[in-house]
Amino acid sequence: MVQAEYKVTGMSCGHCEASVRGEVSKLAGVEDVKVSVAAGTLTIVASGELADDAVIAAVDEAGYSAVRA
Repeated sequence: MVQAEYKVTGMSCGHCEASVRGEVSKLAGVEDVKVSVAAGTLTIVASGELADDAVIAAVDEAGYSAVRA
């Protein structure tokens, strides 16, 4: 298992968390997704390495911006 953390900007509510969680959960190999609007973080546990650009694209699809922490 591999864990990666990202800083996410633009989130302001529980719906924001759910949107990011939903998009990132669609990525192949993702086992668990934790999103915190309060901390502005996204933590992913995956079965293998995830490409940062794929994660950032998924967060972008949800309407937010992310960078690797």
